[in-house]
Amino acid sequence: MDDQQMDRQLNIHSGGEQMGFNASMHEHRFEVTPYAWLDRLFKAHPLKGSGRLVDFGSGKGRLNFFAHHVFGTPSAGVEVDPSLHEAALRNLKRFKGKADIEFINGYAQDYEIQPDDRWFYFFNPFSDPVFMTVIDSILASVADHPREIEVILFYPAIEYTDFLERRTAFELISDIALPVEADDPRERFLVYRLPRWD
Repeated sequence: MDDQQMDRQLNIHSGGEQMGFNASMHEHRFEVTPYAWLDRLFKAHPLKGSGRLVDFGSGKGRLNFFAHHVFGTPSAGVEVDPSLHEAALRNLKRFKGKADIEFINGYAQDYEIQPDDRWFYFFNPFSDPVFMTVIDSILASVADHPREIEVILFYPAIEYTDFLERRTAFELISDIALPVEADDPRERFLVYRLPRWD
């Protein structure tokens, strides 16, 4: 699946590289997940049922638009970089089809988890202390509004997986390797589920 071809099909521009560096050591550089890899994720682990997808470090919105294209899934993208956020808003105006997609410009730790937020996607967008704070917010939301939720990690940092596996009730339910020749064991998707516990 060619990235430029899929962008044309969706009538968006989601590729490219971030120029310069982020102002904070807690935010990592913008990197795009290739459509072929998102397609592999969604074939191995479809987004079934109701709920909203939240992409932390959403960049120009590729995941949000592709999830809507494949499943019709409503979503939110949280992005701290103003220029990437503006690019996502431009894409939303151009996107083919009516989409329940919201883009928020701000820090992930300031995002208020909504009761219908069910899937949370992370491509190492920020430092592990920020990740832990976001997960704590997700867990607080689940305590107030019981539901099954999933955390999807792409190219997972060991600090992220250690935190989920040792300090939370999340369970690893899916390990999706990518069709690439690489010695890097992080070239994969990991899906963690927190069952409904009301």
